[in-house]
Order: sequence, then structure tokens, then C-alpha cells
Amino acid sequence: MTDKNSILIVDDEKASLLYLNNLLGADYIIYTARNAKEAIERADEYHPDLILLDIVMPEMNGYETIAELKKLKSCKDIPVIFITGLSDNDDEIKGLDAGAEDYITKPFKDPIVKLRVRNQIKIVNQMRVIEQLSMLDQLTNIANRRGFDQRMDSEWHMAVRTRAAISMMMIDVDKFKIYNDTYGHQQGDLVLQAVANTLRQSLSRSTDFAARWGGEEFAVLLPLTDACGALMIADKMRAAVESTIIPCLDGKSTNVTISIGLNTQTPSRDDSIEDFVSKADKALYTAKETGRNKVCEAQ
Repeated sequence: MTDKNSILIVDDEKASLLYLNNLLGADYIIYTARNAKEAIERADEYHPDLILLDIVMPEMNGYETIAELKKLKSCKDIPVIFITGLSDNDDEIKGLDAGAEDYITKPFKDPIVKLRVRNQIKIVNQMRVIEQLSMLDQLTNIANRRGFDQRMDSEWHMAVRTRAAISMMMIDVDKFKIYNDTYGHQQGDLVLQAVANTLRQSLSRSTDFAARWGGEEFAVLLPLTDACGALMIADKMRAAVESTIIPCLDGKSTNVTISIGLNTQTPSRDDSIEDFVSKADKALYTAKETGRNKVCEAQ
């Protein structure tokens, strides 16, 4: 696994591609494209951190290419630096107006190219940190609802494309309000932290994803997991939480249980995330209404 940022370089001139690849290749992962069609396909596939886009290209120029990139959900937020032999002020204004973040003119000057690329990559990384922090639940240190929604959207569309099974759990801490009223909100916070930590430790794959849904509810996403596998993981989680000893502020200890609603689906393009989540939520309601501390599968 590499920590390098990635750049897609788009230019119909082979000499320019080689030059920029040699100049930037030591510091970044480099992808290349010779025309607009290749650029759009590779941007959608690789999701580079930055695109260096030539303006003067056959068939579709840089202005038209950036317009098409901005239409794609997967590419619209990727920053673009135009690279071109055009040096008129009007051309630069047109490029920036089209949505480019910066402008590099030919012939290239090594320090200028490196500096402008580095500045854009720095902004990308700073924004990524801010985005990650905005998707983190501060109490439990796992993802929040926003983080879950973004991950769900990504994994759902991947499941649709690959015709793969995807599972999710909706989880509720049993009788949490009574617990809070009995022990106080500080102790309630300790419970939520302990449950979140136990859920996270129960997941063995890097693709599995736990989040705090809100209040005392959690959600777990299991890509590439069929109903049988999801049921095994869910019951393992339920048992792990039940056996977790939670220290109290007064020096004693306590424990809680959870109820889990489970749904598995191999989605098609006609299916919706909302229905998928709703079925897991209904299964959770069934688990709570039929005794708690159990796992119920969606019907």
C-alpha cells in the first residue's frame, strides 16, 4: 500500500507525457491518457487526486473534456490544472472559468510545474482530512451517519456493477434509556464507546464498516457477504457485546445487550438503498419486539 497521491496526465503529445511523467513520477503515482475519451475513462476508473489536462487536443479539446468530467459524480470534484501552449490572458480566463484550478503554460519550467502541482495536492490532502473529520463520530471514534451514507453509496454501486451480495445490520443498545436514567449520561457515554469498540473489533476484514447511526443505534456494512456469513458475524457481535464488561464510574462494572436487524441483498439497478436500509430497520424492530438480545433477519 502506497501513501503517494495520484495524477492523471492528459496530452496528445507523447513528448509532453514523457516529460511530465519523468518530472513527477518519483513523487506521485502517474496515469496517462492521449485523448479526451481515454481521460474520462481513466479518471472514472482510477479517481486520481489531480488531473493535468491539455487544452489543444483533437476531437475534443480540454474545455469540452473538463465539462464532461464535471458531469460525472465520480470525477466532478477532482481538481484540474490546464496545460497548454496558449499564453493569452483570455485563454487563461476561459480555462479558469471552465472549472480549472490552475494553469501551466508550455514550454514547461520544472520548478513552476512542481510547485503548482504540489500546491494543488496539498489542498486536496487538507480537504480530505477535513472531510474525514466531518465523517467521524467524536464520542465513539467510529464513522458517523454521514460517513456511513457515503460508504454505503460506494459499496452499493459496486455491488450493482459486480452483481455481488451485500449485507448490513441495524443495531440498537437494549433498554438504553433506562440505563441512562439509572446510571447517568456519563456512564451512558462509556457504554456507547464500549459497544462501538466491540463492534469494530468483531470485524475482521478491512472492507467491513461500522458506524454510529445516531443515539444508541449503530449500523454495520458487510460488502461481499451473503446471508449465512452475515448471520454468523451478527451473532458473534451480539455475543461479544453481551460478554463485554463495562467499568462504572463508581468502580463497579456492568454490561449491556444489543438487538440486531440483518438484511442481505444482491442489488440490481432497479433496487434502492433506502429500501435496503428500511428492511434492516424493520428486522431490528422485530428483534426488539420479540425479546431483545437477538438477531433477526429481514423477510
